[in-house]
Amino acid sequence: MKSKKAAVFFLLFINLLSCSRGKTVELPLTMQNGYGPFRLGLGGMSPNSENEDNPWHKTYLKISKMPEGLYEMKCGDIETNIYQSVYQNYLLGNITEEWYEELQKSWNWTPDTLSLSKTPIKTKIAFAYGKDSEGTLKIAVDANNNLDLSDDILFSPLDMASVENSVNKDSIAQVHAVNVYFETFVHNKTVPVSVPLLVVYYSQINMLMCNFSQYATTQYRGEQIAISSGFTNLSFEKIDVAFMRNKKHGEKITEEDIYRKNEYIEIKGEILKIKGVNINRNTLVLEKTDVPKTQLLSTQIGYKSYPFQGEEFTERTPLSSESLKGKYVMLDFWATWCGPCIQEFPHLKELYLKTDRAKFEIVGIVGDSEPNTLTDAIERYEITWPQVFSDDTNEITKKYGINSYPTTLLIDTEGVIVAKNLRGKELEEKILSLITK
Repeated sequence: MKSKKAAVFFLLFINLLSCSRGKTVELPLTMQNGYGPFRLGLGGMSPNSENEDNPWHKTYLKISKMPEGLYEMKCGDIETNIYQSVYQNYLLGNITEEWYEELQKSWNWTPDTLSLSKTPIKTKIAFAYGKDSEGTLKIAVDANNNLDLSDDILFSPLDMASVENSVNKDSIAQVHAVNVYFETFVHNKTVPVSVPLLVVYYSQINMLMCNFSQYATTQYRGEQIAISSGFTNLSFEKIDVAFMRNKKHGEKITEEDIYRKNEYIEIKGEILKIKGVNINRNTLVLEKTDVPKTQLLSTQIGYKSYPFQGEEFTERTPLSSESLKGKYVMLDFWATWCGPCIQEFPHLKELYLKTDRAKFEIVGIVGDSEPNTLTDAIERYEITWPQVFSDDTNEITKKYGINSYPTTLLIDTEGVIVAKNLRGKELEEKILSLITK
């Protein structure tokens, strides 16, 4: 009798395991050069700090030979996968345990040690820049990753204005990019990779900037899907996902058509949650759900917003999504160092004066800032609407998956998101149209 019960239990266990596995969908990725349906992003190329107390100091690449004929030279590293780099430098002792733990906390990152290489791999690309005898800015990028910049071509970076004014930015990348070599860790093996790197000079802020003009594609049930890592790195830890539906060559998608990690996509009647990219397995990981859309929580238009609970920063009174039910609410995720966030304050002030508090409320959610800087900002900019400081206790920005500032969500009286990232006149028109119905 016991053996029969054990057999039944074993079969049930296997069935449950199969169901669990059946909910996960892994789609193999194919890398494509260019920007695809996404708008290009650029990251700064900062020179390495000479301060030996800098926590990154021991992780810098050691260049064996510098380019010849340049003056006022500075050098630095371009990172392809900061997560792999941090992990291997921690194992090498180049990053302290305290700094390693601090990075995990600030990035909201739990290292997947099974998908990361314990043996150091070449994740960085060295560069050096300076002025030639005529005073022209020149740069050398260690394209073959041999730490010898004397065998690399010196070139003048493309001016940022020419990139901004170009109709076809993919063609610019194809013409002006430098193919660079580095290594990645796929299927538990070190794999050499060559990717186009575009370098530009932003004269207004006197900064070199770059990106990797590469994205990934896959498909599910006949739907073509594109995935970007933001072009400033190739870690695919933070991703943008888009459908290629009826997109002409070179046509770009809007912000509203971009899906991110932990959001949902709908394909032929199926709702799937985006779990992320497994860079080691080279797959996009999705998870099927049988839960009705009306019961799912997300930061997407048409879905219910995540609940939050915190404390109004100035009054020290409780404030939650539950207490705001019955009103239209705009959650304004911002940081005290964010210029575009601050530029929006005059518009928000005007809107706040025009609207009825019984019908509409603005709630600022402040992340990645220090409490004293929020106190200063409230006084300096005369902010009158409620502010909640996102900290390790309420974890509001973490719960909402906020990766950039400003981010705004407009939530209706039932807690459903009806718009995202509206600003200025567009935001005012939307709010007034809703509360005057």
